[in-house]
Amino acid sequence: MSADATTPNTTERDTGRGVGAPGRGTTFSETMLGSLRLDGEDDARRVRLDLRVSADRVMRLTGTTEARATGRIRIAGWADDTGAEGELEISPLARRRIRYRIAFTARGRRLTLDGWKSVSPLRPVASMTVLPYTLYENGERIGTGTLRFPVTTQLVPFLASFRFPLREDKDALLAPRWSGEPGRTEVWYTTVTDPASGSGLWLHHELTAPADGSAPFAHGWAAVFPKDGPVRHARFGPAKWIPEAAGFSADGVAVRPGSLTGTADGGALRWDLVEQPLAEPLFTFPRWSWRRPLLPAAQILPAARARYDGTFTHDDTTLTLTAAPGASARIYGHGNARRWAWLHADLGGGDVLEIVAAVSMRPGLRRLPPLVFLRLLHDGSTWPRRPERPAVGWAGPGRFRAAIDLPTWRVSGRAGLRRIRVEVTQPPERTLALDYTDPDGTQAVCRNSERADAHVLVERWWVGGWRTEAEWTLNGTAHAEVGTR
Repeated sequence: MSADATTPNTTERDTGRGVGAPGRGTTFSETMLGSLRLDGEDDARRVRLDLRVSADRVMRLTGTTEARATGRIRIAGWADDTGAEGELEISPLARRRIRYRIAFTARGRRLTLDGWKSVSPLRPVASMTVLPYTLYENGERIGTGTLRFPVTTQLVPFLASFRFPLREDKDALLAPRWSGEPGRTEVWYTTVTDPASGSGLWLHHELTAPADGSAPFAHGWAAVFPKDGPVRHARFGPAKWIPEAAGFSADGVAVRPGSLTGTADGGALRWDLVEQPLAEPLFTFPRWSWRRPLLPAAQILPAARARYDGTFTHDDTTLTLTAAPGASARIYGHGNARRWAWLHADLGGGDVLEIVAAVSMRPGLRRLPPLVFLRLLHDGSTWPRRPERPAVGWAGPGRFRAAIDLPTWRVSGRAGLRRIRVEVTQPPERTLALDYTDPDGTQAVCRNSERADAHVLVERWWVGGWRTEAEWTLNGTAHAEVGTR
């Protein structure tokens, strides 16, 4: 992961490839309260369900809308899972129901809450605010309950939470951007944390078009960061570049919508993963910089959050991934920065933090401090609203700053009424050093850890001073990198 993105390059032409036409979606938040009675228990337990719902289209009351849901479920004395997720079928008139299927974890057990609101024209308010449900484990019923939407306290926040954001075609964002120009690099990369073993995974797929006009080639590597034991990695390629409508294919390695497969080191490393996007695309750099590549580089996440199922084998060990959190990202540009830092942090509950901080290779700019592009997805909204403003200092004192070093690097800054402080630690025993080669033949070294630690503090200005709005501590589940020349 690297980016040299500080000054415009007006010679780059917009091919339009790999960019899907955006459309409007729907997002909203909902809170429900109620009870659960487990089979074999006499007393009911209190339940609170907080959901953030997202659909790829504008919700139609006369039709059926499929939507994703993430959030938190709390069951008194039994469960508190900030990573609850599932889907909704919203069909109040066509099918007269709103169905919920939410998966969560309670005391190490994977459970599913399944129920629906039966919409009745005779009782519109009552029928749309009461959710009877059944609780399942491995397809077997283990309890029943009822959730209710508290109209008096939650109606106004519920209505105020509705948004209709632009939606991108995620598959189209995987399509190659390169259209024949020399001196370009294009990257597809994926980072994953296996919740069962604590291992971190890194898959890096790269197309390089040398600056001298010679034939482009594809290469990359796979790495696993075990919780106990040394980091293991292997490279694949260089191989002939095989253009794909969406994704990457070379040397038996492929990235396609919904799947990642491949081998390296003669089969000592093998992977076969299914990817399920759980969130909308996240544009770390300004959205226009991916549509019209005027900057030396740009980075995006086709989905800010994703879940991975499948297998990853290294030597004699096979990891079986089930709902493993992670994300895939894209880079397109002219090569690596002079110095850079990168962080992807799944903060739980649908929250994500992505940071790219870089010092340009451009003459005259090499001595400037790193520019910081930071995107925090929190409670369903993305902050800062315009990433370029704090990055280049248009916000005056709100300009973000980065202190890039190892084993610890930091980012801090302010935008609007919020400020953030991030500290990332990459322990040497959990960090892998790899050489990068730019299209012009120059070298850079990245030091990557898929088991980094991170502390994130977000504060908001209230009357009287700064107060903590949110705080997260990640131990071995952050994905981070520092690159130097």
